[in-house]
Amino acid sequence: MSRLCWVVWGWLVWLVVGAATAQAAEPVVVWHAYQSAEREALQAVAARWNEENPQTPVRLLPIPYEAFANRLTSAIPRGHGPDVFIAAHERAGDWSRSGLLRDVTGEFDVDDHHPVTVEALTIGEEVLGVPLAYKSVALFYNSEMLSEPPATTDEMIELARAHTRPDDGAFGLVYEAANFYMHGPWFFGFGGEIFGEDGSVALNSPAGRESLAFAHRLVEEERIVPREATGSLVGHLFREGLAPMAISGPWFLGELDEDLPFDIAPLPAVSETGLASTPFLTVEAAFVSSQATQPETAVAFARFLASHEMAVERALTGMQPVSTLSAYEDPAVGEHRILSRFREQLDQAMPMSNDPRMRSIWEPATQALGQVLRGVVTPEVALAQAERRVALYTRPPPEPKDPTPLMIGLTVLLLLGLGYGGYRFRRDRVWARMKASAPAYVYMAPAILGMAVLIVVPFVVGSAVSLFTHQEGEFTYVGLANFIDIILSQEYGLTDPHSFYFTLGVTVLWTGLNVFLHVAIGLGMALLLRDPWMRMRGVYRVLLIIPWAIPNYITALIWRGMFHQQFGAVNALLAFVGVEPISWFSQFATAFTANLVTNTWLGFPFMMVVTLGALQAIPRDLEEAAAVDGASRWQRFRHVTWPLLKPALVPAVVLGTVWTFNMFNIIYLVSAGAPDGSTEILISEAYKWAFTRQEQYGYAAAYAVLIFFVLLAYGLFSGQLKTHDPASKGES
Repeated sequence: MSRLCWVVWGWLVWLVVGAATAQAAEPVVVWHAYQSAEREALQAVAARWNEENPQTPVRLLPIPYEAFANRLTSAIPRGHGPDVFIAAHERAGDWSRSGLLRDVTGEFDVDDHHPVTVEALTIGEEVLGVPLAYKSVALFYNSEMLSEPPATTDEMIELARAHTRPDDGAFGLVYEAANFYMHGPWFFGFGGEIFGEDGSVALNSPAGRESLAFAHRLVEEERIVPREATGSLVGHLFREGLAPMAISGPWFLGELDEDLPFDIAPLPAVSETGLASTPFLTVEAAFVSSQATQPETAVAFARFLASHEMAVERALTGMQPVSTLSAYEDPAVGEHRILSRFREQLDQAMPMSNDPRMRSIWEPATQALGQVLRGVVTPEVALAQAERRVALYTRPPPEPKDPTPLMIGLTVLLLLGLGYGGYRFRRDRVWARMKASAPAYVYMAPAILGMAVLIVVPFVVGSAVSLFTHQEGEFTYVGLANFIDIILSQEYGLTDPHSFYFTLGVTVLWTGLNVFLHVAIGLGMALLLRDPWMRMRGVYRVLLIIPWAIPNYITALIWRGMFHQQFGAVNALLAFVGVEPISWFSQFATAFTANLVTNTWLGFPFMMVVTLGALQAIPRDLEEAAAVDGASRWQRFRHVTWPLLKPALVPAVVLGTVWTFNMFNIIYLVSAGAPDGSTEILISEAYKWAFTRQEQYGYAAAYAVLIFFVLLAYGLFSGQLKTHDPASKGES
């Protein structure tokens, strides 16, 4: 008996020790979105930590950048998130209010970090992260074309004039002038502010207006900066020696050839004010989750990341401008040609505000900048409109409602539905019929399950979300307030792009024209390819199906480049025939046309394939008989071919309508809603309410539900038309 007791005791000791060991060896999970060299540097740091701390290892988990923030806000409150995550600081305010962050005040040596990087992570008296690195734009210049960089904007303009040759595609300065982030150096250099001392939005100040006028001068008056400049265009012009100066950030280094003679300098001071050109500063930090399973170890690893030795490793391996000041005492970092230059720019940088309202600034401010560059309105009017839009996006949520009536109503409906379903189940002897057709249900089960998981469940969840408002990670029931706000459109006029009815009108116009062109071009191509006199029909069919086979986002980006005002192939073709170049995205009509042309290119092959299949099923004898009777080619098509094509085309048209109604990719990638959001369609507008305007998920879900009902009404209307179609009745 005593021997049995010793055995049991040994097992208990083993279990306790094993559990303690497992607990001690549980890794600290670190989320990041690094790629390439930055990822290699982080892996090297993690390997060093694991070597020195085998009892408390860390495990790195890469997360796609686009999904990073959403995964954090959904995972951490449920205890499934990381212990530490590395991210930019601008959403720290949101994360702090949502209770996702642990206060790390006093947990690291603040004096060893640049004060600006610590300021970016401070809210009130709390420091919410350990600063690791920073990113801001600076001035890249070709050292063979310029002996030294300009010290002031007047010098910059003079140098740019000397190197600008628009006919040769050469410009003295290249940067994304229509991007408010890239406009930041001029905005702050003229003395502008995002938020005033009282916390209000202060975009429309004299300094802000002067900065927009300065940008207009660079692009439209001096013409030393290309219009509609994109990141890829900036890289191309600078690499090819067609621009001696470019404004960009550390990410630009990956686009430059090793043998390209270039250097980096702080941005020139603004001559009109004497102030430094002060770009936006983004600080990357190690944040410790409030739900970390090992908070002390998590803080220790964050501190380890920012230590002198690891900062040197990250700087040299990952080419990161690090925030640890002592790292620049190492000659390899402090004398590095690139890192030292960004260190100089750090002294003249403005930390991006961590106020949650900051995410609602970008869209209105960029639209205001675009309006001024196009010369549509004055800077004062543009910035006043921007402030109104920001106020609209950050307006207080609807008043909370009592969900009891909803629950009672749903319960009553559920009971009535169950009662009626049970009655029909017994009356129609459904069970007996199901048993008789059991094999058929087994075959259909995967499709039914897939429909339920991929369509029914998301629709039910989305419909439920539309009855709530989302703020600081919390959902609050507001009933039908979102629907009422959208439908009544009280805060917008009917011609305002934010109005549901304006966007609905654009969406209907977009869908109608696209489907018409798809059918017309597809039908015409199919009729041509059917004729036996057409040689190499097989080759033409393959070539014409390629636009539909290529992923539409690739095609959209290609067409976007082709519509560029100064370097696009479309304007080059127009210039060849003597037509002036068109700024395609500066007016609604031309931007809408650009979207329409792109989607027509993508959509007509589908209709062509459907029509070709239907034409092959039509007996040629019918057309030959009509020809013998004297019918013309048009009469044969109208009275013989078209009626027999309709049964195949109607479902294709319905399907094409639904696809086009929700064709998000083309709008997002080609016009991006330009100008001023006027070419948005319902689905892209819903996306913006969800992801760029304070995460108003309930409002966006209400948009989605309304889209469903619009398409449902269209489907029912199409069904009624088919029911009353004489050809359909005759066929049936």
